[in-house]
Amino acid sequence: MGEYFEEILERAISRRDVLKGMLLGSVVLGLSPKVSFSKSLGFRSIQPSTEDRIILPEGFEYVVLIRWGDALDKGPSLDWKRIYEKGPSWEDVERQKFSFGYNCDYVGFFRLSDDRALLVVNHEYTNPELMFSNFAPSGQRPTREEAMLMLEAHGVSVVEIRKSNGKWHYVKGSPYNRRITGSTRCEISGLAKGHTLMKSSYDKEGEFVYGTLNNCSGGKTPWGTVLTCEENFHSYFWGDEFKIEHPKARLIQELHYRYRVPSEWAMVYGFYKYSERFNIEKEPTEPLRFGWVVEVDPFNPTKPPIKRTALGRFKHEAANCVVAPDGRVVVYMGDDERFEYVYKFITKGKYDPNNRQANMDLLDEGELYVAKFKDDLTGEWILIAKCEKKPDGTYAITPNPDLPEPFKSDPVLCFINTRGAADALGATMMDRPEDIEWNPLTKSAWVALTFNERRGASGQPGTDRANPRANNVMGHVLEIKEANGNPASTTFTWQIPILCGDPNASEENKKLIIYGQPASSSTPAISAPDNFVIDRLGNVWIATDGNPNSSRLKKNDGVYVLNPFTKEFKMFLSGVPGCEICGPEFSDDWKTFFCAIQHPGEGGLGGQLTRWPYESDIPIPRPSVIAVWRKDGGEIFA
Repeated sequence: MGEYFEEILERAISRRDVLKGMLLGSVVLGLSPKVSFSKSLGFRSIQPSTEDRIILPEGFEYVVLIRWGDALDKGPSLDWKRIYEKGPSWEDVERQKFSFGYNCDYVGFFRLSDDRALLVVNHEYTNPELMFSNFAPSGQRPTREEAMLMLEAHGVSVVEIRKSNGKWHYVKGSPYNRRITGSTRCEISGLAKGHTLMKSSYDKEGEFVYGTLNNCSGGKTPWGTVLTCEENFHSYFWGDEFKIEHPKARLIQELHYRYRVPSEWAMVYGFYKYSERFNIEKEPTEPLRFGWVVEVDPFNPTKPPIKRTALGRFKHEAANCVVAPDGRVVVYMGDDERFEYVYKFITKGKYDPNNRQANMDLLDEGELYVAKFKDDLTGEWILIAKCEKKPDGTYAITPNPDLPEPFKSDPVLCFINTRGAADALGATMMDRPEDIEWNPLTKSAWVALTFNERRGASGQPGTDRANPRANNVMGHVLEIKEANGNPASTTFTWQIPILCGDPNASEENKKLIIYGQPASSSTPAISAPDNFVIDRLGNVWIATDGNPNSSRLKKNDGVYVLNPFTKEFKMFLSGVPGCEICGPEFSDDWKTFFCAIQHPGEGGLGGQLTRWPYESDIPIPRPSVIAVWRKDGGEIFA
C-alpha cells in the first residue's frame, strides 16, 4: 500500500475529516442541536407486506450496494452458482477471506471525503441450507471445505464506497478494504488478558484469539472506531463438558452451562469436526474467549481487532457510545437472550476530541453496571465492578461488595461471567434486550426488547412493569431517562413508548400501544424490534427481526419510524420473505439510508422463499447491503 495508503490514512484521521465529518458532530457527542421537534416525517407510510420485493414509500429508490461473495480485493468474486451446485473447493475457502461475508448485520458509515466513505459491516452467521445444495447436517455434512468456508464468511468487512451520478457503489481493491473472519488473529486487552481462563493450548499467555464470531450489531466510538459485538458464540462449540480436563474444570463447566455451551447448532456448522479449538474436550477455555466487544479501526487495516474485556462477556447485541457532560464515555449494551440484562460501561478516562490516539485504550478502564427497573417507573444502575490500570500494567478490580464468591476472590470473573454477577445482584431480567441507542434530542437511551414468549409461562419469571406482557410474542420498546439527562448517572426513570403489535389484533397482548394509547386501525403493525438509528431530528428508526413468525405478524420484516415528540409512527421499508432488516444507518448528510438484508429466504430450503437480489446466473438468495435515497435528493426524513 506504501505511501499512498499513509497519505489517505493521515487525511482520514485528521481533525477536519474524522471529528467534523465521520463522527457526526453533535449526535455522537450527545449534544442537542437546534431543531424543530414538531416536524412531521416527510413520507407517506407503507404497510407490512408479504411481497417478494423491497418496498419503499413513493419518491424513494434503492440500489444493492454489495453482496455476499463480492471480492474486496482485485481478485475474482466467489462463483456461488458453482459452489451451490457442486460444493466449495479449498480455493473458495481462501477467496472468502478476501470477499464480502455472509449474513450482514451492523452497518456503520464513516466519511472520507465529499464522495468517499467507508462502510463497516458485521457478518453474524451462515445459512448452509441456502449456501449449499441439498444440505442437511450429518456425518458427511458439512464437508471440511463447507465448514471452513462458513468460518471465513463470519466476522466483519470494511469496504470503501464512492458516490457517482448520485449513487453509491463499492470500490473493489481499495486499500481500506479488509476482511476480519472467524480465523483472524484478535488481540485480548484489558483486565482479563492473561487470566487462566483466557489461556488455550495455542495461546498459553492468554493474549490473543483466532477469530471473532457471531458479530451481531455494533456501534461507533467518538474517536472513529467500531465496536463489533459477539452474540451467539455458543453456537459453534461441541463436546462433552463432563470430559473437560483442566485445573478449573468445575468452574469452566458452570460457565459453559450459564452461556449454553455446548450447542446443537455446532453440528450444523461443523467447525469442531475440523478444528480442535471448537471442541471443548480439547480446548475447554476457547468459548470463554468469545462473547466480547471487539474494537476495530476502519482507517487502519494493519491494526488487529481488539477484544475489550472490561465491557463484560455476554451475548452482546450492540455497544453504543455517548460522551457524558464531564467527558467520560458511556457504552450501552444489551444481552440478547430471554431473561437477560441491560448493561452500561462508564470509562474512567475522558474523551479527548483533539487527540485520537489518546482515546484508543479508554475502554480498558472504568465501571461496569447492570440495570434494575422498578415498578414505580424508576431504576438504578447497579455497579458490578470497577477496574483501573496500575503503573505496572496490571489491573486493580473492585467488585461490588454484595457479590458472593468466587467473584470476591477472583474479581476478573465479574467480567468473564458477567451474567452470573448480574444474577447475584438482582438485576431485572428483560425480554431479549437488543440494541440500545442514546437519543441526543430526548436525552434518553432507547432499548429494543425483541420478544419473549416464555414470560409468565410455567416455571419462568412472571411479568413486571418493565416487561408487562405474558407470552410477549410482539416485543416492546423501552426508554431510559437518565437523571439530569446525564448518561453517566446511576439512577433513572423509564417508560414504554411502544408495546408492539397489530392495531387490529383481537388478543390484548398483540395490540399495538403507542405511549399508552391504542394505535389507530390504519397504523402499521410492528413486532420484534431489533436495531435502532436516531436521525438528527430525534426520530427513532426501528429495524425488525421476527415479523414473519406465525405467532407474530406473518409479514416481512421492515423499518419503522417513531417521532417521540409528535407520537407519529410510520413504516418506511418492507423487506423480502425470510429476511430480517439489520444495521439501519444514515450517511452524515442524512441523504442516504443504509441497511442490511440479512438471510433472505431463511425458512425455505434452496431459496424457495426468495432468490433476492434476483441474479439470473445464481439460483440462491444473497445477503446484501442496500442504499436508499430520495429521488428529489433531499434528506431521507424531510
